[in-house]
Amino acid sequence: MEKSEVLTDLEATEARKRLVKKLPEVTLAFWITKIAATTLGETAGDLFAQTLRLGYFLTTIALFLLFVVTLVVQLRSRRYNPLFYWTVILSTSMAGTTMSDFMNRDASVKFLSNGATSLGWGPQGLGLGYPEGAAILTSILVAVFIVWKLTGMTFVIRDIVTFRGEALFWSAILVSNTLGTSMGDFLSDSSGFGYAGGAALVAGALVVLVILMPVSAVPNVVLFWIAFVLTRPLGATAGDFLTKSAAKGGLNLGTAGSSSVLLSLLLGLVAYAHLQERKQRATLPDAAAAPNRITQRAG
Repeated sequence: MEKSEVLTDLEATEARKRLVKKLPEVTLAFWITKIAATTLGETAGDLFAQTLRLGYFLTTIALFLLFVVTLVVQLRSRRYNPLFYWTVILSTSMAGTTMSDFMNRDASVKFLSNGATSLGWGPQGLGLGYPEGAAILTSILVAVFIVWKLTGMTFVIRDIVTFRGEALFWSAILVSNTLGTSMGDFLSDSSGFGYAGGAALVAGALVVLVILMPVSAVPNVVLFWIAFVLTRPLGATAGDFLTKSAAKGGLNLGTAGSSSVLLSLLLGLVAYAHLQERKQRATLPDAAAAPNRITQRAG
């Protein structure tokens, strides 16, 4: 007789997980899209706060509200939707940019651009400075992870399928993107590395993480979260490199032009993710409908 194969219980379980998953698979395309989204978050946040002169205070309020709206859409979705997911990532990146700037900067001349005389209506910024702001945000992020750990829920994003788990995940994302902005701005403005040097330094750190992936002593979930934080300063420094003037070591493409190009790139990547998701999902219904079959062989 011919050999026939049907699903094992393990395969059926994995198929059911895929049907209810809310977050994406972590692949190379995931990281490319993440860097594009965080770089756009930097340039778009600066576009609203600085170029359009809305200021950090008003822009932070507006972008945080946008984050809440996009998050509600994501949480209400019953399964993973690339457009919903990456829209929340983008909104956390934009909000994180202006939240960080509001915490760390003030109304001094070095933070003003294009002939502006103020940072917009409302408080001009807390002026904590990058090291102090980063320390506060690091403490908040650690607190989020401690609470997450105490709940006993998984840190592996492909296995996060509950509302509470997803809420913890997005809390960590918002704080990590804000922290990453502070780290990126410090590298660009205060470390002496400059925009290109700061981006190269973070890229080098990410390469080290890739090298450590096969090392069993270092959990991949730890590497994932470190990489998730570090891709934000990579996006921040890359965004500054694109938008800042040549006199400051940038390419002087401007926030509007850079944001337009990055938005087109991000939309293309999200469209690609959507097509891949449809292809993968097309193979799941038969698998999910057969949870109790096992692999059988007849000779």
